[in-house]
Order: sequence, then structure tokens, then C-alpha cells
Amino acid sequence: GLGASGHREEDFRFCGDRNQTQESSAILEHGPAAISIENTAQALIIKRPFLPSRRNSYYKYRLPPTLGRYRFCIFWFESNRSLQLVYGKQSIPLGGDTSSSIPWGQESQKTERTRADIFNVSYIIKGGKNTSLDAKDEYFFPASAESMPVWEQDVEEQLSALDSLIAQPLAAAPGAREQQRLRRKLGELERMLAKVELEGQNQTFGEATVHATVLRVQPSRAPQPLTFAPLRQESGEVQGFTVDLPRSLFMMVKEREEVVEHRVLVMDINRQTMFQDENSSHVLGDKVVSISLVDTVVANLSEPVVLTFFHGQLPRNVTPLCVFWQEDASGSSGSWDSSGCATVTGSSQTECRCNHLTYFAVLMVSSPDITSVHSNYLSIISYVGCLISALASICTIFFLYFRSKQRDQITSMHIHMNLLAAIFLLDITFLISEHLAASSSEAVCRAGGLFLHFSLLSCLTWMGIEGYNLYRLVIEVFNAYHDHFLLKLCLVGWGLPLFCVMAILLARWTNYGPVSIPIYESIDGRPTNATICWITSPLVHNTVNLGFFSLVFLFNSVMLGAMVREILRQNKKGHKLKHVLALFGLSILLGIPWALIFFSFTSGVFCLVSLYIFTIINSLQGFLIFLWYWTMVLQASKASDSQSSSDSAKLQPSSS
Repeated sequence: GLGASGHREEDFRFCGDRNQTQESSAILEHGPAAISIENTAQALIIKRPFLPSRRNSYYKYRLPPTLGRYRFCIFWFESNRSLQLVYGKQSIPLGGDTSSSIPWGQESQKTERTRADIFNVSYIIKGGKNTSLDAKDEYFFPASAESMPVWEQDVEEQLSALDSLIAQPLAAAPGAREQQRLRRKLGELERMLAKVELEGQNQTFGEATVHATVLRVQPSRAPQPLTFAPLRQESGEVQGFTVDLPRSLFMMVKEREEVVEHRVLVMDINRQTMFQDENSSHVLGDKVVSISLVDTVVANLSEPVVLTFFHGQLPRNVTPLCVFWQEDASGSSGSWDSSGCATVTGSSQTECRCNHLTYFAVLMVSSPDITSVHSNYLSIISYVGCLISALASICTIFFLYFRSKQRDQITSMHIHMNLLAAIFLLDITFLISEHLAASSSEAVCRAGGLFLHFSLLSCLTWMGIEGYNLYRLVIEVFNAYHDHFLLKLCLVGWGLPLFCVMAILLARWTNYGPVSIPIYESIDGRPTNATICWITSPLVHNTVNLGFFSLVFLFNSVMLGAMVREILRQNKKGHKLKHVLALFGLSILLGIPWALIFFSFTSGVFCLVSLYIFTIINSLQGFLIFLWYWTMVLQASKASDSQSSSDSAKLQPSSS
């Protein structure tokens, strides 16, 4: 009648024959090995590692009083780290009954022990073959690295080491290798938590950055939902969280195999250091919560796992989005993904309903009050404006080419023509960018994003050249002649942007490609994405584009101020309209209205109004230059009998 109880399969089994020549006992003691068996005439002694709090005790069980040869087996179950002794027809769970625990010294252990051999010995490890051993009185089975017991002290030491690594002063955006190292340490901690020896039902570890809780759930024929809320108080941006696990989670595991207990791991990580994506995304309160079921991959649950974050009032220009961490194939980096998760927002809490278990967080997505309605309006304005601007730019280029006959105006007219050509390229590439993103070819989209960036930088560069030309005409006392001046300007105006985009591409070829821009519905915050071919790295975009424009804007603002000063100094009567038109045209040529982009970093109605003004003026930039040009031509025709002595007249197109 030997065998393990129930339907469980043991991970280790040791069997042998024992001659019982006197009344004896089975004793379970603490020992360093995974399992050791020692036989004496007085007792069958079994040793295995104990919890630190129980190492000063041992367990004693009375064996059948009838003398004779007994067949016995010792079973080890890794799932709940339990031992069972089957001695003849008697089955004895070892170490589970604390009433059998006897402190050392309470009962004399100095009784002389007479060693006796065990016969017909065999053992088997799960997945291996049954192996026979020679008869002797003691057997020792050392623990492998995987089967070594893990104590609470080991977990605390691992947590302290991980906290120290996270607390080290790192770069503002830790590299992929550093993040991978931290996540590897986190994985080691999870494996330790999966098999740590616990004295109670649940246990929480950690006091600093990382907190880990192990929940032990006993199997049941009718499993119940599980709710967990950490007891500690939090004073940060996230004031607490709760986890609700559905009953279907445990039913699924129950159908998979017969289990002794479910072990749920909940990890509360209060720094985002090891979960930084390429976009440097920010999560609510820097908090990442990991939920996992030991030895089980959980996905496609019929009932969602509900993770609720409690927080204060969020800024108006931010929309919370429930996400999980998705590692790439190599495991070296990853990104935040919202697939399988639904976000339910409230005034003081955000509820994440997901159909799987992993690392979760609430991503703070910038949403500057742009609803789908405003997004559609802005898109229509942009498309119509760019189309009109492109046509007007081509027309103006032709008119400038055929009308710029005077020698002193050739340079200015050619600069205007190059700026209009850059505006034309920018308008056209913007119009086709979204269509390129819809194509299935990433290479085509990458090329489209590169050309769009080249067009933008060319436009900014020629605006800067317009400012430099204004400096030559207004501030330089002598309009010196330079050899191949136009050629040099063209090399700068087109060569510098080309150099920049090629350097960005060679630095990392994925810097260009499809980029999703979240657009949020005003009612329930559901995101929809508008995809264009553009720069995939926000760092590159902010550094190159905003930095370059800031320099151009600063220089051109100074030049425009010098022009205003010159006009005020002359203060000629009867030329107010002419001067106003000249300043308006110069503002457009110098790209001054582009500065409205800085107001997009604000929030509320002011931000929305700024975006509308920015979109209208800049999408029609080529058309506004066209209007300015013809207005100045008409003004020049009316005043053809008088010749202006103002330096600003050098910028005006000739009527001849």
C-alpha cells in the first residue's frame, strides 16, 4: 500500500527496506542538504532545511509498534515544499503539524543510537530514471541551485541590492544595457519570491523603492475572486492601488493541473528607471505594478484583472492611459503597450482592466485639449492651406524670376525664390506624409519622414538667410560684393539641412519612420491615432527642430527690430501703409509667426487658439508671401514716379 496521497506527482522519491528491531520513531530535523536519510535502531532520521525560526526544533513521530521489516518511502513535493513518509501502511505528513514540534533540550537527544543499514534502496527525481543504491545507513542528496530553499532573509538581501542599484545616480535616461541589467535583477527577485519559504499565508518584503508581496491562495473547487490592497500609506502622486483578480484566473490554473497552492506575486516599483522606452514616456507617479502567477503565463482571461490607481486631480492637458511593459525579442529594450487593457478614468482614480498579467502602469499622455473634432478641423485647415500655399509658391517663383531684372534686387529675389521652393517642398511632403504612413513599406515611410524633415530644416535655414540678407541691406554700411555669393547661400540653405538629416539617419536609421499621434475623444478619453512619417525620437525632434528654430527666430527678431528702428528713424509721411505692408511681408519671410509653436506647450483654450492661429498662418505661408508680393508690386506701380531712399525699398520687388 505504498504511494503518495491524492493525484499529485512527487518531485523526489526515496524508498527502502528497514528492519525494525525495537520500538522506534521517525524524526525530522534541520539539515543543510535538500534531503538526507539516516537510519538507526532507535529512529529513522530525515533532515531537510527549516525556516530560521524553527531551526531550534525537531519533529518526532511514533512508528508502528510491531517489529519486523518495513518498506518505506519518502516523497518530496516542490509545489508546497512538503515531505511525506509512507511507512508500511501508515502515511505521515512530515513537518506540517506544529504540535509535533519539540524544542531542542526539552527531550534528551543524547540517547545512544545504533546505526543500521537500509536495504533495497532506490530513488527517483522527477523527469529522471529510477536508480538503485547499495545498502548503507545514511544517504545524502545535495540540493541543486534550482532546488535550494530560499529564506525571507535572502529575499530582503536581494531587495536591498536592487534598491541600491536603482538609487545609484544614473543618466537622465538610462541606456538599454543598464535597464536590461536592472530588469535581470528584478527577474532574479521574482524567481526567489516564487519559492521563498513563508511562515504565514501572505508576506510583504521591502521598505524602499521596490516592495514585493507574496499571496498564497489555497485551491478550491469553487475559487473566489482575490482582492489585494497594500497596507502602507503613500504620499506621492499615486496615493495607493488595489488589485482585483478574477476567479477565472484560478479556474484556468486548476484545469491545467492539480496544484497544492496558487502563489500570486505583486510587486510595487516606485521608480521608472528600468522601464524607459525610446520616447522617454512618463508614467503616473513613477509607479509600476507587477502582477504574476508563479509558473503560469496568464493571457486572454475571460474576466479582466482590475488594477485601480488612486491619485489626485490630474492636469487638464494630460490623459491617463493604462499600459503594460512589452519587451522586444532580444529583451534589451521595450516599450509601453495598451493592447488588451481598457482605461476607466475618474476624478481621483484610474482603473485598468486587462486580460493578462505583467508589469502595469498608467502612462501620462500629453493631450493639449485636442479632441477629435478640433483635430479634424485643424487637419482640414492644414491640407487646404498647404495646397493653396504650394500653388501660390510656384506662381510667385515664376513671377519673381521674370520680374527681377534690376541688378541690386537679383540677390534678394533669388533668396525669396529659394525660400518659396523650400515652402513648396514642405507643403507637398506634408500633404503626402500621412498617405506614405498608410503604406505597408517602412522603407518608403522612412524616406518620406527624412524628406519631410529635410524640407522643414531647409525652410528654417532659408528664413535665417532672409534675416542675414536683411542685415546686409539695413545694417551693413557698404553693400560689399562677394564672389559666387548666391552659390554660397545655396550651399548653406540646402547643404546644411541635408547634412543634418543624413547625420541623424546614419546615427540611427530608425530615427525616421511612422509616428502615431494620439488624438483623444472629449467624452470618454478613448484614443485614436493619426500616423505620419516623421522623426520617431522625441529627443531628436526637440533638440534639432526646436533648437534650430529658436536660433533662427532669435536672429530674425533682432533683424526685424533693426528694420522697425530704421523705419521709425526715417519717419516719412505718406508711407505708413507701405511700411506696414513691408513689415508684414518681412515677418512672413523671416518666419516670425512660427514662434506660435511655443504656445502649444500651454494648456486650455489659450493653447487651442494658438494652434489654430499657427495652423492658419503657417499653412498659408506661401500664399501670404504671394499676396504680399503683389501688394508691393501695386504699391510700387502707383509710386513709380517717386524713388524711395529707404533701405527697406531694397527688399521690395521691382515693378519694371
